[in-house]
Amino acid sequence: MKLPNKLQKKLNTREAAGTLRVLKEPEDLVDFSSNDYLGLSRKQSISRRAIEILEEHDILTNGATGSRLLSGNHKLYPLTEEIIASFHESETALIFNSGYDANIGFFQAVPQRGDIILYDEYIHASIRDGIVMSHAKAYKFKHNDIKDLIDNLERIRELSLETNTYVITESVFSMDGDHPDLVTMAQMCKAYKSYLVVDEAHATGVVGTLGQGLVQKMELQNEVFASIITFGKALGAHGAAVLGSDLLKQYLVNFARSFIYTTGLPPHSIATILASYEYLSAPSSIEKPFFEIETLKSHIDFFNEQIVIHDLQSIFIPSTSAIHCAVLPGNERVKTISQKLKKEGYDVKPILSPTVPEGQERLRICLHSYNTQQEIKSVLSLLKNFTHESIT
Repeated sequence: MKLPNKLQKKLNTREAAGTLRVLKEPEDLVDFSSNDYLGLSRKQSISRRAIEILEEHDILTNGATGSRLLSGNHKLYPLTEEIIASFHESETALIFNSGYDANIGFFQAVPQRGDIILYDEYIHASIRDGIVMSHAKAYKFKHNDIKDLIDNLERIRELSLETNTYVITESVFSMDGDHPDLVTMAQMCKAYKSYLVVDEAHATGVVGTLGQGLVQKMELQNEVFASIITFGKALGAHGAAVLGSDLLKQYLVNFARSFIYTTGLPPHSIATILASYEYLSAPSSIEKPFFEIETLKSHIDFFNEQIVIHDLQSIFIPSTSAIHCAVLPGNERVKTISQKLKKEGYDVKPILSPTVPEGQERLRICLHSYNTQQEIKSVLSLLKNFTHESIT
């Protein structure tokens, strides 16, 4: 059956612009692309431990069989949520099927009609979608700009006492890899009686001694209304959780539609999450969970040193996270350089407009604990050559 003309026209427009998305199989290249920052998705000890957990709890089912409010709330759920909450020093945790589900569920349900959402202009698409589904008014503030945030808070402070204000940011931004001034933001939210919500997707497992995230690193657990963490990145698993108070969890169970109206994660997924947290929490005498985190941090420092050595500071957005972006305006230019790197054996993905604004097209390099210093030096050396070629 043919597509409706409006849909076909949109596909044709994207194809003509060279931005049509397609699904591809992973290739055997040096990984500078995935979110598997610590390599936990490939760690066999975690895979084996997940199977052991299922056996220990005599869980033989393959699926959850229903939503968690019906038949899908198998006994690994509360156990894993308790361990997650303890690890992140939160009252409670509520597991969702994915980071996308967690964000749309939270923002659809929590901000109410008459409330106001202030969000960083670079916030993730899943949060934007959740905001659209809410009945609150939403306004963006300039990226990581405390002054602009304060100006917005000042403008709305005279509104009705029934108006709640939610301030939304990420601890590590997925497209720039930078951090907000979370301490000052928390102070401002407290001063203006606003609720701070932090998406920790790219900080979980990476930031902090054991990968607890930026909120804990800055000791802001009691200042943040809710944190959203995901397991499909550094933890090498699947799913997400909202961290917060017992009452917030109770509210989400009753009103978050992406939680209520979906089949729960299968037991094996929850067992893998639990095994990953056990690994991160393991005493150093048993495992070396800090090894991957410390190695990653060392690679980040080395990468930034090599940016200077290769005189690439002008194209890279400053970052101390695992995400580093070289801004190379133009879809065709960034695609061409990505393909050249691929031919040399390096998987570095181009980020095209409209995913990022036109003129902000970029190569997004993700660092991992399993990358080597030689691979880092090589990919930056090649990048320097290829960017020079594209200019000349």
